[in-house]
Amino acid sequence: MKNFISISDVADVQALIDKGLYYKKNPLVDQALGCGRRIGLLFLNPSMRTRISTQVAAQNLGMQAIVFNVGSEGWALEFEDGVVMDGASVEHIKDAAPVLGKYFDMLGLRTFPTLKNREEDYSERVIRQFVNYAGIPVVSLESATLHPLQSLADLITIAEIFSENRKPKVVLTWAPHIKPLPQCVANSFAQWMNGWGKAEFVVTHPEGYELDDTFTQRARITYNQSEALAGADFVYVKNWSSYTDYGKLHGEHRSWMITNAKLQVTNNAKVMHCLPVRRNLELSAEVLDGAHSIVTQQAGNRVWAAQAVLAEILRFNFKDSLVEGVKGGV
Repeated sequence: MKNFISISDVADVQALIDKGLYYKKNPLVDQALGCGRRIGLLFLNPSMRTRISTQVAAQNLGMQAIVFNVGSEGWALEFEDGVVMDGASVEHIKDAAPVLGKYFDMLGLRTFPTLKNREEDYSERVIRQFVNYAGIPVVSLESATLHPLQSLADLITIAEIFSENRKPKVVLTWAPHIKPLPQCVANSFAQWMNGWGKAEFVVTHPEGYELDDTFTQRARITYNQSEALAGADFVYVKNWSSYTDYGKLHGEHRSWMITNAKLQVTNNAKVMHCLPVRRNLELSAEVLDGAHSIVTQQAGNRVWAAQAVLAEILRFNFKDSLVEGVKGGV
């Protein structure tokens, strides 16, 4: 694995899930793997779980992690080619990224969509330019359209819990929110569920919230939330704004919040959310505080998802200088 931007960078999804579960049981087995290596974690928007879990994962592999908040600690970056830089931007990505490539062995980057220009956001210009100019492996800590580390942790959580000899039914349900949120988590979860191929996957949302079908593909899509929830083993709750009417919300739809009453038609479903969550808006407190919720376990698995990815990048890019506690990779 040279970079980790989407599921397209993963040769074997199940093997990567298994590696994450292995690290959960043996967190320090490869603590010499990244010895002497540095990862820079650059954040263009706030983070808690992504930042901390990736730091812990890097340390478990013996790497030094250095965090830099670009918005508050660095110069405003320019990404346009051929621009006259007489505005707010102080440094061009063509100048900044190669320098970072000299400081670090690997770069983790979190960026965020504008939710104003769909073409620009979905081009993934920011993260792609870091890949082009940094000259070192790049890991997405969330981009304008995807959140692959979150999705890998989600699949690790489902695989860890579900042991029946059948495909689980997994439902991604839209949730209400007070402001427009990006489609990143929903896009990414749909992409990984389809790529994994080991679940019956259903997406449900009000009309007007259809995701880009590049990501949903083989999923069954319905506007009937009750129908979608029937017999579900896992219910993933997440808000996203409109893709077609880009970045907009169409009504509050507060009736879409998941409650214990709605879960009665499920197969005693486990409820997931990427966090942070607005209680009693996106998801009821009774669910979050009850036996259905696995959001804490899900968030905890962010460490093992990150550790599996960082280990595979180390093995691929630095294989001639590694000291390993466990051989092989994905």
